[in-house]
Amino acid sequence: MADAPAFEIARVGVLDGVPHGFFGSAGGVHQFGYGGPGDEQAIRQFRSEAASAILPGAPLAAPHQVHSPEVVTVTRQWPDAAEGRPVADAVVTDRRDIVLGIVTADCGPVLLADPQAGVVGAAHAGWKGGNSGVLENTIDAMETIGAARANIAAALGPMIAQQSYEVDAPFREHFTADDERHFADAPEREGKARWHFDLAGYIAARLSAAGIARIEDIAHDTFARAESYHSFRRASQQGQPTYGRQLSAIAVPR
Repeated sequence: MADAPAFEIARVGVLDGVPHGFFGSAGGVHQFGYGGPGDEQAIRQFRSEAASAILPGAPLAAPHQVHSPEVVTVTRQWPDAAEGRPVADAVVTDRRDIVLGIVTADCGPVLLADPQAGVVGAAHAGWKGGNSGVLENTIDAMETIGAARANIAAALGPMIAQQSYEVDAPFREHFTADDERHFADAPEREGKARWHFDLAGYIAARLSAAGIARIEDIAHDTFARAESYHSFRRASQQGQPTYGRQLSAIAVPR
């Protein structure tokens, strides 16, 4: 890990003044997730270095993600290891000495902050988590520790774009008539109807409905930008290993 290229970090204006970043893969070299090949200690060190790039000297608090609506409020540092981390898909905190993180590889990373209250959050919002309320639960958890919904800004990080996200009828059945606008017709394949799903638009709509007024989408397509991001769908289609993950991280300003 010590010889890996420098971090590629994208940031957004809506979180200006808040330590945050969406880390790229540096052409596939940077891999931030546990569960694939590689030495666990080396990955832990790499994740620690990424956290320090957001907030010098601060440890990373990243949950064990399972596509759930569960949120953990981080009140203390926990060991960043492959096993034993809290099981959840979002984390929030008001501590100024911890970096929150989540990993993704096509799903939507969402970073949230109320700088006035000193409260931040990070959510892993794939269609399953988004559909089951992980975003709303994250906002509620932020409010519980002092955030004001009207002051929360949200940034949508790199995720699979609509033109790259083909879905079928069983997928579409998970959504309601109110979600029709997030589906666009795609050519039939194998004699079956297909659509392209707008995950970023769906996430933004859920956030807006929850009362978040300031939302910015970085609009980086993980599937199409192979030089910058891991993509589970791209790797699956190409018969490559699917363990690659990128990190999104945020911290309360000191």
